[in-house]
Amino acid sequence: MNRRIVVISLETWDGVWRRNQYLVDGLLASDDDTEVLFVEPPTDPLYDVVNARVPRRGRGLRVGGYGGRLTLYQPTKALPRLAGPAADALLVRSVRRAVKKLGWTSGVLWVNDPRAAALLEVIGWPVLYDVTDDWVLADRGNREHARIVAGDGLLLERSEAVVVCSPALATTKGSIRDVHLIPNAVDVARYRIDRPRPADLPSGPVALYVGTLHEDRLDVDLVMRTAEAAHAVGGTVVLLGPNALSARNRERLAAQQGLVVLGPRHRDDVPGFLRHANVLLVAHVVTEFTESLDPIKLYEYLAVGRPIVSTPVAGFRDVTGVTVVSADDFPETVANDLVEWRQSGDHVVVPDWGDRVAAFSEVVDSVARERVSPGVGA
Repeated sequence: MNRRIVVISLETWDGVWRRNQYLVDGLLASDDDTEVLFVEPPTDPLYDVVNARVPRRGRGLRVGGYGGRLTLYQPTKALPRLAGPAADALLVRSVRRAVKKLGWTSGVLWVNDPRAAALLEVIGWPVLYDVTDDWVLADRGNREHARIVAGDGLLLERSEAVVVCSPALATTKGSIRDVHLIPNAVDVARYRIDRPRPADLPSGPVALYVGTLHEDRLDVDLVMRTAEAAHAVGGTVVLLGPNALSARNRERLAAQQGLVVLGPRHRDDVPGFLRHANVLLVAHVVTEFTESLDPIKLYEYLAVGRPIVSTPVAGFRDVTGVTVVSADDFPETVANDLVEWRQSGDHVVVPDWGDRVAAFSEVVDSVARERVSPGVGA
């Protein structure tokens, strides 16, 4: 009997892989009887119009590979969030239709987005809640925050299993119920292959940050001060990853001397950037939200053995070999490392995604054995 999983993801399935993609890839690669429906965030045509962008419909159902065992689904948001329950009901209904179209009547519902808690009632399958960020602590508007808190609470109460990625989440969510701690990792072998220097990496010494650019994590003022310090010694700060910053911060970074914003790159290209950087940066704000994180970049950075400079954030501050400094000392420390360039450090033992997939697979199987209530197939 096939193992069927519906993943409600916070990200689209694209060339920039996050935790969900690595785990799904591992589950599909290790078991030919596993099938996955990966539900991406919906497009929002009305929001596009309001923001002077070309409105775009979701791409619907499509085959995602693995011999047809991965199906991708991107719905279209028919109503704005202000419509409240009516908007949620339409999205839930669209996911239910996608599951029925595949002919699936049972399986595991894997929820990553706490705003999708309404699916618990409609799908009627046992639920695995994978908490990768504590969005309850993120800075959001009152309406959105209330919605996240409600969804998170319902999922913690009703899910058959809860998985968390960081010790901080194990403490906070574990105070409410039992949780499984499965941290992030890296494809170690892929990051240790020699690669040519990327053509769009600036010449000269480079201090590189890899990851989504977002005010929840990135200290924009610190990045700009670090770019000034790097420029003074002939170096460049490079930001590599999807840009989710506000329009104002995008403009500020674009005007900053000594700074290059390259945007996202395919996961296969990222190791080349890391291996040819002189210093790797973690210019993060220190907040309750960042305390909840287990950054994938920690494992990627360690895998390539380059010098790392970090603000005192969770994960990095406890790792031997990482230079952890305050925001005040950060720019000067990075500039000094660019001047005193050194070869790659010794490779340390870094957790591989293969180990995490095996642990996650055990949790999926335990959830699948739970009783299935009438839902999609009813």
